[in-house]
Amino acid sequence: QVQLVESGGGLVQPGGSLRLSCAASGIIFSRYAMGWYRQAPGKQRELVAHITGGGSTYYADSVKGRFTISRDNAKNTVYLQINSLEPDDTAVYYCNAGRTYNGETYVPLNYWGQGTQVTVSS
Repeated sequence: QVQLVESGGGLVQPGGSLRLSCAASGIIFSRYAMGWYRQAPGKQRELVAHITGGGSTYYADSVKGRFTISRDNAKNTVYLQINSLEPDDTAVYYCNAGRTYNGETYVPLNYWGQGTQVTVSS
């Protein structure tokens, strides 16, 4: 019933850019905070950015200044603009619907997309 579908990944060279999208259905989108996670081979899944229903944004230190999360509630879509891509950004990127109780802290719910592969390589 709840569905999150990521798109926009691909193969890019270091320094390039990508714009990831996540389209949500089955939820009242504006009532949820949304997060972007990534998981690289051999590593834990990590939260890289999240956005509250009101549009406040937060980023992991490793991506600050390069990643921008945004949302369009009218389209039930959350985006992740990734600039200045580095090889360490290579991962499967996942969309998640969640909550924020104190603004800064993101609490994921068990609503995940299938992931989209981002590969940064020369």
